[in-house]
Amino acid sequence: MIETTALSPALGVQVHGVEDLLDDVVAAQCLEALKWRGVLLIRGLNLSDEEQVAFSRKLGPVLAPGGQEVFVVSLNPEKSRSAEYLKGTLFWHIDDTTNDIPAKATMLTCKHAAMVGGGTEFASTYAAYESLSDNERKRYEGLRVVHSFEAAQRLVHPDPSPEMLAGWRKLPTHETSLVWDRKDGRRSLVIGATADHVVGMRPEESRELLDELLAYTTQERFSYTHEWQVGDVVIWDNTGMLHRALQYDPSSEREMHRTTMAGSEAWA
Repeated sequence: MIETTALSPALGVQVHGVEDLLDDVVAAQCLEALKWRGVLLIRGLNLSDEEQVAFSRKLGPVLAPGGQEVFVVSLNPEKSRSAEYLKGTLFWHIDDTTNDIPAKATMLTCKHAAMVGGGTEFASTYAAYESLSDNERKRYEGLRVVHSFEAAQRLVHPDPSPEMLAGWRKLPTHETSLVWDRKDGRRSLVIGATADHVVGMRPEESRELLDELLAYTTQERFSYTHEWQVGDVVIWDNTGMLHRALQYDPSSEREMHRTTMAGSEAWA
């Protein structure tokens, strides 16, 4: 049996006593903890890429965009060809909001930590929704939001070139409910950097609502900040947790390896 301790009142647990990650009982317990707490931390595992993929497969089918199951996360272009795009991860976001089926969960292993900065913040959109008043819930009920890659990249490049815009707009957008209903009855908010606009709302009103809701959801009482140590494994429920990397020097040694588990529910 694994043991857990809370990382914060609203979300997250640190898992202790893991001797065999590939044990079916351990994997089932981790999934259950992930469902209810949103973020799992296991320190000192120092997983190889092969071990990370094997453990990820215990939690769900592993996605392999571009044929690669392990993705290197770094702002250093010498380590990651996606370094420029990854600057967008410094803003609150949910992965895969432009996909028909969002990623179920994400796993990061820490290979190198930044000397200064480089932590990862998480915020529970489950907890934020549950804390809304009845009037606020009614206000958001039925609203739909269009998510786009462009919306997130404009935070990095507020004055994009025509070439940048053309590239961003080649990628698909996706419309989804602002409030996502789960099969188990729980609800979470689908917001963040990719939230472009609320359908049928004036642009200024739409932006005000989305910014207001993001500020509410990322309050300290709904959040947890993880300071990385080499060997850490962190897994989070991608569909109910906003996350962002904290600023760090792109030339630092910070390097994470990411695997992503496929989801089974389409956006409502």
